[in-house]
Amino acid sequence: MKILIIKYGALGDIIMATSMIRRILDHYSGEPVWLLTDPAYAPLFQDWPGLAVQALPRTGLRAAWQTLRWLRAQRFARLIDLQSNDRSGILCALSGVPDRVGNHPRFPYNRHPPDRYTGQYHVHERLNQILAVAGIMPADVAPQLPAPQAVRERVEDWLTRQGLGSEPLVLLHAGANRRHPQKRWHGFADLAGQLAGRGYLPIWIGGADDRELNRRLAESVGIDASDCFSILEVAELGRHARFAITNDSAPMHILSCSGIPVYGLFGPTDWRRTHALGQRRHVITAEADAPEFRPTSLDRLPVERVLSRLRTDQLLK
Repeated sequence: MKILIIKYGALGDIIMATSMIRRILDHYSGEPVWLLTDPAYAPLFQDWPGLAVQALPRTGLRAAWQTLRWLRAQRFARLIDLQSNDRSGILCALSGVPDRVGNHPRFPYNRHPPDRYTGQYHVHERLNQILAVAGIMPADVAPQLPAPQAVRERVEDWLTRQGLGSEPLVLLHAGANRRHPQKRWHGFADLAGQLAGRGYLPIWIGGADDRELNRRLAESVGIDASDCFSILEVAELGRHARFAITNDSAPMHILSCSGIPVYGLFGPTDWRRTHALGQRRHVITAEADAPEFRPTSLDRLPVERVLSRLRTDQLLK
């Protein structure tokens, strides 16, 4: 039986789906299992035994035609669409695959959860419901980004070049996608100073969108590590840190694979749907003790609330 999993992205969604992909591999042990994903995310699965990866662009008519030709030529017996958006739905409809599993109770899926998903609970729970209708056991909440030896060596080399040895490290992501500036909390500079005063060494992580912000923050305290690491290397760097504090962003999900506490700061977005897996107890919201979610500016989140949570968790004296 030849199986295809479709999961294109975005990055946080890919990471939350890793435990599902692992569960599907275990369920079909010995059978050919393929993952169709975006080229940007193919390296995340380069060392997954038993998983073949096909990375094809998502946008444009030429890319769609190329993907469809490949898909129909493979003659898959079952397709599990963990993306289930309009693009992947069209591919499913034209795929020629007889058994199509997806999120929506409508064509082209002949196996799907009975109700519509409108974000009423965490996306991980919904993905497990998709596995259930396929006859596959639920996946663990722990996402998986194992680090190959070369990744571990590159991170160790960076730490050595920075002269970092026994200092307790804390990873901070103060940025957010430039399309979502409302997700940026403005208390990180004060927080980093407080952490440094208690013996922690802040490391500012992020990508191109965060470079200028991290440069300014690191002028006061900490190390600017903007654009220094790949996705797998960020997860590996997290394994060398005591904890991390991030906005609602892709690094929040990446670091949830590191086995450390990841404190996610939420205000305008609904933490119940998108908090990092395994990190529910580390969510910090702008609206303290609200009985239900209400979009709230992160400007309402005081630094003291974050420090208080760290003290409660015995990470600060």
